[in-house]
Amino acid sequence: MSTTHTLQTPLNDEDILKLRAGDMVLLSGVIYSARDAAHKKIMEALDRGGKPPFPIEGAVIYYVGPTPAPPGRPIGSAGPTTSYRMDSYAPRLHALGLKATIGKGKRGEEVKQALREHKAVYLGATGGAGALLSQRIEACRVIAFEDLGPEAVRAMKVKDFPLLVVNDAFGGELYAKPRLDSAE
Repeated sequence: MSTTHTLQTPLNDEDILKLRAGDMVLLSGVIYSARDAAHKKIMEALDRGGKPPFPIEGAVIYYVGPTPAPPGRPIGSAGPTTSYRMDSYAPRLHALGLKATIGKGKRGEEVKQALREHKAVYLGATGGAGALLSQRIEACRVIAFEDLGPEAVRAMKVKDFPLLVVNDAFGGELYAKPRLDSAE
């Protein structure tokens, strides 16, 4: 039986440890956008002894490259991108205190191990619903790598952003659950 959790960023171990694969999360607070190119630049900064462009401890990264904002809105369509493209970066960020990532699709074994080891989760956002999801983003501003355009790192203030726990900190995985519609 799944549960709905209302969470506020930044997240902590207590928030994470009450989540189970299949639970719904309504997330509020500041989350950060980052895709492939931004992750590469963040890793380069870390390799030089620098820091990420936002406080990583308790943070949530949304794998999104939003479209331009229409008049009167803080952001355009903001649907999730495929998460496995960030799998090579995620374990290192989780080791630094990243508590959650948001995207679509499955994650690799190294990421799932990092979630268990560092008390973190992977949250799924509904693919194809970018225009609807953008209605839950109240404010948005570029905070790093503006030259990357849609892939720049943004701080986004969200309110009741609807998500599903795909991978929890205990090794649970929503995608591994049996299908209810399978033939007997």
